[in-house]
Amino acid sequence: MKGSIQSLNPRTKARVLFIDMNSFFASCEQQDNYWLRNRPVAVCVYTGKYGCVIAPSIEAKQFGVKTGMRLNEAMALCKDLVPIETHPNRYRQYHTKIMAVLKSYCEDVYPKSIDEAVVDLTNYELIYKDVTELAKKIKLDIQNNVGDWLKCSIGIAPNSFLAKLASDIQKPNGLTIINHDNIDEQLAKLKLTDLPGIASNMEIRLNKGGIQTPLQMRYTSSENLKSILKSIVGYHWYCRLNFIEIDLNNEHDYKSMQAMRHLSKEIRQSTEQIIELIITLCLTLEKRMTTRHIFAQTIGFHVSYANGDRWDDHLNLKTPLQDGADLYVIFSDRMTEFEKINSGEKIIHSGVIRVMVYVSNFIHSSYVQYNLFENNHKKDSLRKLVYDLKHKYGNKKLMRGIEAGDEEILQDVIGFGSVKDLYDEHHTN
Repeated sequence: MKGSIQSLNPRTKARVLFIDMNSFFASCEQQDNYWLRNRPVAVCVYTGKYGCVIAPSIEAKQFGVKTGMRLNEAMALCKDLVPIETHPNRYRQYHTKIMAVLKSYCEDVYPKSIDEAVVDLTNYELIYKDVTELAKKIKLDIQNNVGDWLKCSIGIAPNSFLAKLASDIQKPNGLTIINHDNIDEQLAKLKLTDLPGIASNMEIRLNKGGIQTPLQMRYTSSENLKSILKSIVGYHWYCRLNFIEIDLNNEHDYKSMQAMRHLSKEIRQSTEQIIELIITLCLTLEKRMTTRHIFAQTIGFHVSYANGDRWDDHLNLKTPLQDGADLYVIFSDRMTEFEKINSGEKIIHSGVIRVMVYVSNFIHSSYVQYNLFENNHKKDSLRKLVYDLKHKYGNKKLMRGIEAGDEEILQDVIGFGSVKDLYDEHHTN
């Protein structure tokens, strides 16, 4: 895949397409099962009472069902809701087919997540003169060549950020253009938090700096935005709102990683299975860090309970960490210490409904300095070798003792936020 050359000059023409598949996971399920079509569907990691909705269908959204809801809450909103357990490999296969359709038009295609991609037609002006007609053809090609139930919203703009913003304006199955002629009109309809990447905390900072709306933000100088946001981020926002492309070739290296699961009723009945699941989450993060050659300097652990309580812990490490077994040992020791201090109050018990392990504050492996008396370099090389062999021969052919268990208790899942791991699995060095 060739990358378009990014320039810090404003782009004059709207030739960047942002393709956003509508209710992708649920639509894939409806594509493969005719009897789910036109019904409210909720894709979940598991379908127990406290299962989490990770993808409602278009029909379910009309009843107010949202991503992140517990299944019992979603069922209260929509009594006819059909819960479906997730099928990650199915979504990967559809993702691959959709990318093939996009790449049939040009080489400058950038997958942004499992259900989103950017097509940059800047270098194809002589081939595709009418970008709007091409967008309509892409919609038809996806339905004809991938799945007739799969719909997408497409935004067109001079840069990828504004194209993404345009794709959000009309859903489902929308087609919207933001260009030099209408950008002010479009921004005037929006709140700051309608802009992808701006949450409440950044909105507060912008408000304190005198910026109340996206339109005001667009006409604020780059230096003023840098001063208000106290970082280069302010300049990035100036570029995005003024037709300068800065996101297209940006790999957006991880600032943090997390592995999270909602627990089924069966797993919650066994402390041993909950612990096995936590170990598997730690090993999941190990794999991601190993394949990207990074170590974590900050780690954290979160537990949610059915009664609404939660337990959180995080730690800044003196020595950066990558090994999943070491990660679990640290959490286990800190839980044991907490239980001793709090008269034996157990952290892991049948009331647990969700666990999450996260790592952040990364450092590249080449900068890691070890204790003089520990042979960690050999340990790290062995860990990478294990994943290279797994990639070549399959996950089940080789495993360490900590990975062995009576059964596989952690379902395969894939998230919306990034496809870096999906592509890394196929291009591991």
